[in-house]
Amino acid sequence: MDIKNESTDHQNASEQVSKSALEPLSNDALNAANPTRKKRRQATEEELNNPFHGVKLVQVLERLVAYYGWEYLGERVNIRCFKNNPTMKSSLGFLRRMTWAREHVEDIYLEMLDEIAEKENS
Repeated sequence: MDIKNESTDHQNASEQVSKSALEPLSNDALNAANPTRKKRRQATEEELNNPFHGVKLVQVLERLVAYYGWEYLGERVNIRCFKNNPTMKSSLGFLRRMTWAREHVEDIYLEMLDEIAEKENS
């Protein structure tokens, strides 16, 4: 078989694919094609207004460290993983285990969001 013929055959086959076959399917079409597909529900207004909606703990901590720094966090929340050789890994592990510490960090995050909003409105 000739290499030129193979490449020409491949080009002809790819040209025959219609553009509609390349466009993404809508959710309705996907659900009709696969009835066992998990249907996603829309977020409620309450969820959309929640500042923690769609934000992971690692993102909260990264934003706090970037905005305030480890020293400030160690002063506000008296935990060793913020004061002595702080790392993301140790802090995340502790915050996931200790609900009270996570709640303190979440309160600081909400205060930070308020400060940022006030600066933008000024």
